[in-house]
Amino acid sequence: VSAKTGDGIDELLDRIVRDVPPPETEGSDLRALVFDSYYDSYRGVVCYVRVVDGALEAGDTLLFSATSERHTAAEVGVLTPAVVPVARLGPGEVGYLITGVKEIDRIRVGDTISHFGKAEAEALPGYAEPKPMVFSGLFPSDGEDLERLREALDKLRLNDASLVFEPETSRALGFGFRCGFLGLLHMEIVRERLEREYDLDLVATAPSVAYRVTTTDGTVQEIRSPQDLPDAGKISTLEEPYVRSMILAPSEYVGTIMELVQARRGSMDHMQYLSPERVELTYDLPLAEVVFDFFDHLKSRTRGYASLDYEPGDYRVSDLVKVDILLNGQPVDAFSTITHRDKAYQYGKKMVERLRGLIPRPVSYTH
Repeated sequence: VSAKTGDGIDELLDRIVRDVPPPETEGSDLRALVFDSYYDSYRGVVCYVRVVDGALEAGDTLLFSATSERHTAAEVGVLTPAVVPVARLGPGEVGYLITGVKEIDRIRVGDTISHFGKAEAEALPGYAEPKPMVFSGLFPSDGEDLERLREALDKLRLNDASLVFEPETSRALGFGFRCGFLGLLHMEIVRERLEREYDLDLVATAPSVAYRVTTTDGTVQEIRSPQDLPDAGKISTLEEPYVRSMILAPSEYVGTIMELVQARRGSMDHMQYLSPERVELTYDLPLAEVVFDFFDHLKSRTRGYASLDYEPGDYRVSDLVKVDILLNGQPVDAFSTITHRDKAYQYGKKMVERLRGLIPRPVSYTH
């Protein structure tokens, strides 16, 4: 097949029609998968759906399984790529659905749609609700811009349901928001959009991850900020999230990559040579070691040739401590962090050296 000359395209399409039969679930109860959504200023939330069983028609009363909400299908259609309304979407067809909902968080990506009043449909597999992995505090440089920052975050969230935020107060930085992101790239994009599109001057705290704390009375808590960590005497175990990371690089850099990952508390799962010159290394790494400056160090040590991908893993018990930076003997919450005990001294020393040149007051640290 040649897309340039058109040779073989007709034969390929005829072969697909002949050899790939359509789904035969026309008479079944409706099951449709929401695989994406976005916010339209005039029509509200627009869902992209794939009909798996049954048929979806305009005017149907629908049940969204994840939220148990009932909505009416105001319009269904297909993309050709222009928007074209149709009367119905049958099994195997992909299109869009408009229900008039105005809040994007009421439509969950990965949700299963069925007809209201019928037996509850079995949820379709393959999708999970986006879960924030990286957390950072965003504070306006000028306290009077707090409301502008809130409005900007609300507008961004209309087209990005994975962005979560809640109010946060810092004695050093004032009022702001604790934001949750899918990863470092997501965090950088959101911050750039806030500063460029909404003309905000922001101060961001160092990225952190969500830790899981089991207290001495058996209660399990999720800690997203060092300020929320209970006293050491009340902690039974402290767990941190791990990720399965895949690193692709030229084989000549295997040694330096291993040295970097071992310094970041990583453990190798396996190594595979894709070719004599190309190798794939798979590691289990603490997410906290990845979100700070791991990617920059990986690129600099491999002259930009290495690539990194990772996916969420499990939580593991680690020897973690909270490090406080003190000014005039008083802790400053904006500089606090949770880190491994072996790296606590190194972090405190580095922060003190940076701050001594900026703040004309006694600076120290404790953990």
